[in-house]
Amino acid sequence: METLVLKTKQALASRAAKIAAEAIREAIAARGGATIILATGASQFEVLAALVRARGIDWSKVRMFHLDEYIGLPATHPASFRKYLRERFVEKVPGLAAVHFVEGDWPDAAAECRRVGGLLAAHPVDVALVGIGENGHLAFNDPPADFDTQEPYLVVDLDEACRRQQLGEGWFKTLDDVPKQAISMSIQQILKSRRIVCSVPDQRKAVAVKNTLEGEVGNRVPASILRTHRRCTLLLDTESASLLANPPTVQR
Repeated sequence: METLVLKTKQALASRAAKIAAEAIREAIAARGGATIILATGASQFEVLAALVRARGIDWSKVRMFHLDEYIGLPATHPASFRKYLRERFVEKVPGLAAVHFVEGDWPDAAAECRRVGGLLAAHPVDVALVGIGENGHLAFNDPPADFDTQEPYLVVDLDEACRRQQLGEGWFKTLDDVPKQAISMSIQQILKSRRIVCSVPDQRKAVAVKNTLEGEVGNRVPASILRTHRRCTLLLDTESASLLANPPTVQR
């Protein structure tokens, strides 16, 4: 894993989008199309905005999946990740080849995992854009995460730290409003991505970043598994990197 520190959140987003765009263009040139995974949440606002502005991508050859969705939340809810991605990405790029949403409000969550997992299995992922949660989670794989399952998607329980993060980011009015379960892409499925671009800005992520980079690789800090991926780039800003014992030189 490569770790880069950028001076600001905006610089981080610009570099992340540049890396992702290059990988998308390479996949289209090599294989005639690209499959991408997109993350959501407050940390991804600037990244997706920068990716939308990227030049030279034939979006009609790009297929999109996303990492996770709350169980039982309608797509019209302000916190729905489907709503988030429609408004911030899908409606802003011309004619994607396909958009595969995780339908978290379907009555049978296990069946939905199988449905979207089957689609994903047929389309190896070229680029995954991900983040890290305040509790070190990767997608909605909260600690202790399942590092073993090979299923592409699974039903997960959300711990209180994760739910408090969603509340703190302003997606819900009260903690009781935050769902307690979600459908999440699995750890092993994320690691199958040919390229991973992990964007983690803000001071509130500093402890998670330190634990990810300086602790042991293990399911108590799920994001630590990214250190085992040969083509993962972790992008930080000076705030999220502020607790590292030996932070990389700030990029210009």
